[in-house]
Amino acid sequence: MFFLTILLFSYLQMSQQIQKTTANDKEVLSNPRLIPVQGTLNVVMNQNVSLSCHSDSGSPPVRYTLFKHNQKVSTLNRPDLAPGLFNLTINSASDVGEYKCKAETNISSGGKYSNSLNFTLKEPISKPVLSSPTSQAKKGQNVTLSCLSENGSLPITYVFFKGRQSISPPVTMQKRAAAVIFLFISSSSDFGTYKCRAENSCCNITKYSNSFNFTLAGERSHSRPLIIALVLILLLFITGFALAIPFFIIPSYKAKKFKCTRSSTGCTSTLNAEDSENYVIYTEIEPVKPEEEYVNFSVIRREDEKAEKRPLATVYSKVLIRD
Repeated sequence: MFFLTILLFSYLQMSQQIQKTTANDKEVLSNPRLIPVQGTLNVVMNQNVSLSCHSDSGSPPVRYTLFKHNQKVSTLNRPDLAPGLFNLTINSASDVGEYKCKAETNISSGGKYSNSLNFTLKEPISKPVLSSPTSQAKKGQNVTLSCLSENGSLPITYVFFKGRQSISPPVTMQKRAAAVIFLFISSSSDFGTYKCRAENSCCNITKYSNSFNFTLAGERSHSRPLIIALVLILLLFITGFALAIPFFIIPSYKAKKFKCTRSSTGCTSTLNAEDSENYVIYTEIEPVKPEEEYVNFSVIRREDEKAEKRPLATVYSKVLIRD
């Protein structure tokens, strides 16, 4: 009897201790840790990412809830202490954070929150633009070149080139502003082809700008008056030719048209009878004999034979020949 009493007392004491230990274990829930599965917080647009929320200790089951800017995103229930994985897609700049997660158990009150996490959005750079305040320069003049990428996550590093040779050390810009270098035009070789290169830490992408060339101001100033002079000379030549047509070319053409040819009967016009003129005059002069002082001179007038069929009018006259 005494032995049974001792066993019963020991059993009750052990049961109370087990219940106390179990109750203490259920109350202990560690703060969860929120980490990126891919190991980096640098992301690009439209990238898929995963976040892991995990409490090292606690009494399963565990409920994990993810928050973005204090707004609930998703909830996962785990039957054990395995991490809760949340899959996200970065669709805009607002998707980079701030993120937190919360862990809860059936016996915990209020749950516990993790550390905060923010992604860094990396944007590929756009093609840089190379420019200068002036496109003309003279020997001995100082000029500037500016290189700027309108888009791309900062910082951006710029390098300037003439041909394929670098002419500047890397210039890193921490803000959205152009990188500027100063050049001295000392010889004609400095009027070369310039370019710049831009790169950032995103995506291992490097882009080159457009080409830029300076123009020698002295050569351009001489060529412009020469072109103007050539144009004026050409205009004067065209004007002179136009004025010469009614005074020289047309009379010369008509003179050739009415040139006489000698025949056995005298001097006869070579004008074609089917010309477009309204009438044609033919002249015939008989050969002059030494003993005669007069010759017969006849004029034949032919008017529009196609319109009317009528006799031809002939006018005869005598011309006195004197030495």
